[in-house]
Amino acid sequence: MKALGLVFRSRNCLVSRLVQVTALAQSASTSSTNKPRFGLLFDIDGVLVRGKTPIPAAKKAFRKLVDSNGQFVIPVVFVTNAGNCLRQKKANQLSHILDVPISQDQVVMSHSPLRMFRKYHDKCVLVSGQGPVLDIAKNLGFTKVISIDMLRESFPLLDMVDHNRRPKLPSSPIVNRPIIEAVILFGEPIRWETNLQLIIDVLLTNGNLSNTFETSHSSHLPLLACNMDLLWMAEAQSPRFGHGTFMVCLENIYKKITGKELKYEALMGKPSELTYHYAEYLIREQAVQRGWRAPVTTLYAVGDNLMTDIYGANLYNRYLEERLTRKNAKTLVQVATGTGVPSQVAQDMDVDGSWETELASPSATSCKSILVCTGVYNPHTEVPRAASQCLKQTVFHGHRDFHIDPALVEPGSIIRDVDDAVELIFEMEKFVTLV
Repeated sequence: MKALGLVFRSRNCLVSRLVQVTALAQSASTSSTNKPRFGLLFDIDGVLVRGKTPIPAAKKAFRKLVDSNGQFVIPVVFVTNAGNCLRQKKANQLSHILDVPISQDQVVMSHSPLRMFRKYHDKCVLVSGQGPVLDIAKNLGFTKVISIDMLRESFPLLDMVDHNRRPKLPSSPIVNRPIIEAVILFGEPIRWETNLQLIIDVLLTNGNLSNTFETSHSSHLPLLACNMDLLWMAEAQSPRFGHGTFMVCLENIYKKITGKELKYEALMGKPSELTYHYAEYLIREQAVQRGWRAPVTTLYAVGDNLMTDIYGANLYNRYLEERLTRKNAKTLVQVATGTGVPSQVAQDMDVDGSWETELASPSATSCKSILVCTGVYNPHTEVPRAASQCLKQTVFHGHRDFHIDPALVEPGSIIRDVDDAVELIFEMEKFVTLV
């Protein structure tokens, strides 16, 4: 495996690098000579923080990414699988942790790509998760939203697992709720048994809880899920259950009852291409706002999880490469014919998902993955070896619908922490700052 040997950059090299940067900075201006053609995508948990505790290297790294006015000298986006708050709240938290001003337009939550699914914005949707789920849904553009708690209040007899929460007196359902047309999973809920029961109820009654179960249908309501992390890293010594674990429960319950696979209309959050496509869009928007006219062609994704951060960055890199190949092939056909591309050929070459049409085409042509050792990935417990050998001996923690490929879990680089990652990127890009 090209990079699974742990590469810790020596402090002497870093000191030497800083000396070089200082010398060059005396005669160079960031604004005039350094118009970055690359952007940075940072995971948060395990890279910048552990729970609510900042990782020491984070502040040091971000001092190198802003100028004396606190403005970023490179387009930066934070890509997290968290989904229990609004983007602005996460931006405020990051500003406090990193001691640099972060705007909400620099944050991609697991649910952020839902902005692209406009065909559901006017439908009645059931949302599951925790935090201000109604506010989150409305902020994303949804106009008719029902929470699990609202559904439980309308149908009190449906939530029966916890004996203490069962109705004490006979009760009738409130039948004036609109029929649910789609289900959205924001993240892991607090009371799993309640959410699992009511989501299954909605799927098996086609959104009308006044009906009885119908298990013979070949399809169910559209289901959109954010954050597929099986595990995540907080202050505890070992990883904790993530929303991916909740999804495993839901999928298996549905299959056990119906004999059929639960199907998703869309899966968001890392490692989905949807999330990276949206993050790349925000990178481009930053570059335009700062007047950096040169297109951003390279993305660097820094994360701590092989199965989400590294898999996702490599998957998006593959998407960008294949997209470029299709584009070049289309150009060759146009040149060869001299009269444009035949309609059927054009359709074959531009097979894009509906979500892609919501944003402008990406300017990036590559997305490079960097793995840090301050979170889920632990170099002391994982013995570096070839990717194919590693996967034969490792249980795949990715989502059911994302098939394992050895190349997708191979990081471009393995680095001690986020500060070393920034230094490495600057070296690779020959980027000089005045900070």
